[in-house]
Amino acid sequence: MNQQNTTTNSIFSMAVLVAALGYFVDIYDLLLFNIVRVDSLKSIGLDANAIKTEGEFIISIQMLGLLVGGIIWGIMGDKKGRLSVLFGSIILYSVANIINGFVQTSHQYALVRFVAGLGLAGELGAGITLVSEITSKEKRGLSTSLVAGVGLTGAVVAYFISQCFDWRTCYFIGGGLGFCLLLLRIAVFESGMYEKVKTMHIAKGDFSMFFTNKARFKKYILAILIGLPTWYVIGILVAFSNNFGEQMGIDEPILPKKSTMYAYVAIAVADVLIGLVSHWLQSRKKALYIFYIFTIIAIGFYFTQEGGSAAQMYAICAALGFGTGFWAIFVTMAAEQFGTNLRATAATTIPNMVRGALPLLLLIFNGLQHFTTYVKAGLYTGILVMVVSCIAAYFTKETFGKDLNFTES
Repeated sequence: MNQQNTTTNSIFSMAVLVAALGYFVDIYDLLLFNIVRVDSLKSIGLDANAIKTEGEFIISIQMLGLLVGGIIWGIMGDKKGRLSVLFGSIILYSVANIINGFVQTSHQYALVRFVAGLGLAGELGAGITLVSEITSKEKRGLSTSLVAGVGLTGAVVAYFISQCFDWRTCYFIGGGLGFCLLLLRIAVFESGMYEKVKTMHIAKGDFSMFFTNKARFKKYILAILIGLPTWYVIGILVAFSNNFGEQMGIDEPILPKKSTMYAYVAIAVADVLIGLVSHWLQSRKKALYIFYIFTIIAIGFYFTQEGGSAAQMYAICAALGFGTGFWAIFVTMAAEQFGTNLRATAATTIPNMVRGALPLLLLIFNGLQHFTTYVKAGLYTGILVMVVSCIAAYFTKETFGKDLNFTES
């Protein structure tokens, strides 16, 4: 197999380009349900109450698929190679999204979103792992931020396509984009770092290794916890901004798909910016702390807009998106903390564990509503998430400039 034998100082390599476009398609498909949720569920005959409850259920099922898929693709990435995941995952979620255009019931919808989630789980981790291994340690953070920044605009494109086409056509377009991307994947080589490990007689992609060593287990859990604010913001505050708006006395209707679009414009900008900030500070953790502060401030504004306006809600969703634009650094840190024989497993499972934590966050959010109001339940969930993530970040080791040419034993 062709391979990239040496690292490069360029942040514009073919691998970076293809990983960025792959993540673009991934995010388009991942966020499309949030964007067309109300219209699509209404189209298949659900009333307003069912749209809320079934919407929560379907997004939870999709995230469960991401959780399961993250483990499967992560293991494959270390056992079979990064490229095998990039090819296999995109075929699966492209087919699933085309099928998604034909669903007629909410149960069919949930099943197909689960399968799509399985496929979507492999894209980011494999791409970030490959880019991390072929880019010099000095430029690694810039490359992965570029991947995320370009990729996250997929949600913005999904919004504008949803404005022009029926929701079923939006899913067909997503599937088509995936198959087009396969042609570009042919030009990408496997990393030389992985090829060297591939011939070594050591355990590769052994998921149980995260739980058999105390220090490794601690690194793994902390790596997951620092990413929780991202899907608290996107999966609860942004996705259900219409419900929060009603409860806050905002007279104008809030469109979740518009909230998502504004949030992801800001996330895309922030994900590029955080790479520059991290490079300037020579630290991943310091950059992460800065964006945590932005997130906390934005959450504060979100829950103090009683009687506000739709424009204010969209602006705050953008601010929330900017604050949680640390996804690139978060996944890069996951890749940097583990050896080459476990790196794809870590970089793929960790972000999908965060995505898969959304059903748990929704459970906490809904559970708190039995004791307090809808709005306060959202706030208390956010306080819990931020406290846990800040503590996890404090105990996480700095990874900036770390040499990745090592293995786990």
